[in-house]
Amino acid sequence: MIDAPYNTSLTLRQLRFLVAVADELNFSRAAERCYVSQPTLSVGLKELEDRLGVTLAERTKRSVILTPVGAEIAERARKLLQDSREIEELAAAQASPEGGTLRMGAIPTIGPFLIPRAMPALKSSFPDLQLYLREEMTGQLLEGVHSGRLDLVIYAEPYAPAGLDTLHLFDDGYHLAAPPAVSPLSPRPSQPDVGLRGADLDGRQLMLLEQGHCLHRHALSAFPERDIQQDESFAATSLSTLISMVSEGLGITLLPDLAIDAGVAAGQDVVMTPLADACPRRVTLAWRPTSVRADLFRKIGAVLRTARGSLVAP
Repeated sequence: MIDAPYNTSLTLRQLRFLVAVADELNFSRAAERCYVSQPTLSVGLKELEDRLGVTLAERTKRSVILTPVGAEIAERARKLLQDSREIEELAAAQASPEGGTLRMGAIPTIGPFLIPRAMPALKSSFPDLQLYLREEMTGQLLEGVHSGRLDLVIYAEPYAPAGLDTLHLFDDGYHLAAPPAVSPLSPRPSQPDVGLRGADLDGRQLMLLEQGHCLHRHALSAFPERDIQQDESFAATSLSTLISMVSEGLGITLLPDLAIDAGVAAGQDVVMTPLADACPRRVTLAWRPTSVRADLFRKIGAVLRTARGSLVAP
């Protein structure tokens, strides 16, 4: 009996191509995600189909659709790829427990304000660690860590990621951001340092980030027993846009203390008033419970917590 040629065996690279196509349903984006050209990805997927003897994807000029068997094989491929990554992690952790590559994700309302402050300490504490950062929405981050695309993510509760280990970093409260003409909404001459409370915002509409940002939901739930609503005429794509709109006198909003302390509103004609009884968002780290780098992740969490404490409001 003659063994089949080695190059006819199915490879992890081909499986990565299949998973990328399954996620993107677009050959161009899948190729970019795999850091290869589109023809290279197409050839690799065709080789996989030839090796398995089945059609994995239906291709047209405008779309890509996985066949039923293609979808099932893609799901199994995810598990194989994750197992292979964890084998590599295990070996790397033995050779250099605090070195190697780390892929960390963060939501856009945390990452830009916390990571730059923490980066010098991270580099000093873990000089052999090569850190890659990615900003994504919470749902994408959690999918990424579950699938193995990301190793560690920073998000904000009340999202409750099932099947992940977590470490609470800190609570992040809110200030009301308003144009000078309408702030403070409810002056308290006898208690000037108390700030506003939820009752002062009853019936008010807030300008918020567009849906998909977890801060959208967090802001509306900051006072769960109050009648606070979204201004449906506007939805911002970033905190900087939101602050600019407030500065122009178009409305009011809630901003997280983390972003304010990092200087997100510096130079804007906006008045910040603390919200004494707002329910804070809980900033949290999460990783797969099967990861062999949990001790490293906890140390990184300690650095991030210290970095948050070093921020001083301008």
